[in-house]
Amino acid sequence: MKVVISASGTTLDAPVDSRFGRCPYFLIVDTETLAFEAQPNASAGSGGGAGIQAAQFVVQTGAKAVLTGNVGPNAYQVLNAAGIAIHQTAGMTARQALATLREGAASQMSGASQSAHAGVNDDAAQLSRDEAIAALKGEIAELRGAVASLLEKVDQVAKQR
Repeated sequence: MKVVISASGTTLDAPVDSRFGRCPYFLIVDTETLAFEAQPNASAGSGGGAGIQAAQFVVQTGAKAVLTGNVGPNAYQVLNAAGIAIHQTAGMTARQALATLREGAASQMSGASQSAHAGVNDDAAQLSRDEAIAALKGEIAELRGAVASLLEKVDQVAKQR
C-alpha cells in the first residue's frame, strides 16, 4: 500500500512532522517494500491554503493513507472525501510510524486534530508584534481574495440557469 508521511527530513529515520500542510517534506512510501521517495512540500511556505494544497498533492500520489502529527479541517475534508485514511503518529520517526501502521496500531483520525490555520504562525513567537500583525493581515487579504473569487464563480453559475 502506498502511504504519505509528513516528515521533518528526507529519510525514514526523520521525525514525523507535527504539521501536515506545512511540513518540510512528504515521504511517499510503499509499505510492503519500504521503498520511498522524499518530496519537498511545495505548499509549506504558502500564505494560505497550505493544508488543502498538501492534501491535493497526497490525492495525486494515489496514497491510501497519511501518517502525520496533526491535520486541519480543510485538509481533513479533502483527504476524507478521497477515501484516504489519516493516522496520527506524532512523536515517532517515519520508520516507527510505518511499523505502527503495519501492526494495525496506528490511531486513525475521525476528524481534524487542529483548527484552521493552526500551523500558519508556528514561528509567531519569533516575530515582533508588528510583523505578526502584518503577516496576519496578509493572510486575511488572501482569504478575502479567495472568497471574492468563489462568490464570482457562484454568480457565473447562477447566471447560466
